[in-house]
Amino acid sequence: MASFFGASGLMDVWFAATKIPNVIQNLLGEGTLSASVIPVYSEFLEEGREEEAGRFAGAVLGILMAVAGGAALLGVLLAPVFMPLAFAQWDAEKVGLATDVVQVLFPMTAVLVVSAWALSILNSHRRFLVSYLAPVAWNAVIISTVVAVGFGLGWSGRQLLLAAAWGALGGGVLQFAVQVPYVVPLLQHFRITVDCSVSGVGEALRNFVPVVAARGAVNIGSLLDIFVAAYLVEGAVAVLGYAQILYVLPISLFGMSIAASELPELSRQRKAPATEVALQVSKALERIHFLLIPSMVAFLLLGDLFVGGLYQRGEFSPATTPVVYAVLAAYTLGILASSGSRVLSTAFYAMRDTRTPARMAYLRVVVSLVVGISLMFPLDRFESGVLHFGAAGLALGASVAAWLEYILLRRRLRRVLGPHGPASSVRNRILAASAVASVAAVTAKRVLGSTVPVHDGVINNLLGDSMPWLVQPALAASTAVVLGVVYLTVTARMGVGAPLRQLLGRTSTKS
Repeated sequence: MASFFGASGLMDVWFAATKIPNVIQNLLGEGTLSASVIPVYSEFLEEGREEEAGRFAGAVLGILMAVAGGAALLGVLLAPVFMPLAFAQWDAEKVGLATDVVQVLFPMTAVLVVSAWALSILNSHRRFLVSYLAPVAWNAVIISTVVAVGFGLGWSGRQLLLAAAWGALGGGVLQFAVQVPYVVPLLQHFRITVDCSVSGVGEALRNFVPVVAARGAVNIGSLLDIFVAAYLVEGAVAVLGYAQILYVLPISLFGMSIAASELPELSRQRKAPATEVALQVSKALERIHFLLIPSMVAFLLLGDLFVGGLYQRGEFSPATTPVVYAVLAAYTLGILASSGSRVLSTAFYAMRDTRTPARMAYLRVVVSLVVGISLMFPLDRFESGVLHFGAAGLALGASVAAWLEYILLRRRLRRVLGPHGPASSVRNRILAASAVASVAAVTAKRVLGSTVPVHDGVINNLLGDSMPWLVQPALAASTAVVLGVVYLTVTARMGVGAPLRQLLGRTSTKS
């Protein structure tokens, strides 16, 4: 899509249109649903109450289908009214296209919310692989649609963007279908109802509202960033979206996966001594540090290579790369805090405290907007080609707010569990290893060839004439491998971390 649309008004439309239903999906779906359903469902399983677990799962699914379906229908009907109000600064044609796209994507949202129910059931049974691989099907359908219609039929512009939206709808259906064969055998005494009197449903609903307020607040904050960025030059929303794709990658791969694996285990340990729960949280935060600190180093030092290697082709011009890199670097400063907050919030949810994360999330959204807007306009004075750097101010606001939330959550959890967190000796060794790896990565970047189009780098000499389009991806991949290998080697020598099989084990207990 970067090749077809670059950082254009069309890509502004795509990122804005996908963000709106995505917020609803997150409000009703994966994060919030897991946090409210998994503790109750896991406790039923732990106590051997399979029949109650099955009836609970059926009632949750019925209620969820009714709510998600209603929300999707309402979104389709209200889009022609809401979109012109939300993006009043856009011209009528751009708003009209955004309305058409979002009307296709709202039904997709309902399907993905139901898919999140399947994820919650699988995770409660310690089945993580299928549920987290299923979204690959969603992405694969979008990509296949764009490739087939764009390259095969020669579609472009508005037609291609609408085709991608229909591909997203089909991909959402496939994502749910992939999980069904694995969920069905796990369910006993299962029957879809909308009966709120079923055992456990009342507690799940009571937990759901503050969880929506907590995790939903962050998603609403990112949506508000889109609304604010729309006031900047055309392409600013697209720049923000491209940077967010990379920024969310390590959080999704490492932060969310560790938090997801911890939730069932911490839920089972709810009545255990505080010291045991604190130890579990500390181990999770150590894994977060082990995996996320080198990710931050990679984005800060090699972000230009990643942006150029992944996006810079076709309509995505070289002048766009430094702007996206600046926004990515600003977001990167908050990666560790955002991932750590997911784990800390999970600990509160497991202890049935949903209000504390909610209050911290409200504060995070307010601080993010205040700091982001105050930095956005001064940074917007700087430019690269037709694009400006104002979006980097919003990203910096998000990072400042993420650290504030993390610090406050740690302080509140300390009152409940006592001392917790990664040991200072472990953290210092991780930082030292990251410093060594960063020196190796910068050296490799200079030797292999920088993002500036020079002709004396190793990669450029090997690929520059025969396959110039591979130069940037090869530079990014090669330099990232150097950083990763050096980091893992040094940490292994220092006795930090664990074998990869254990780090990415199916449950935190096994890891």
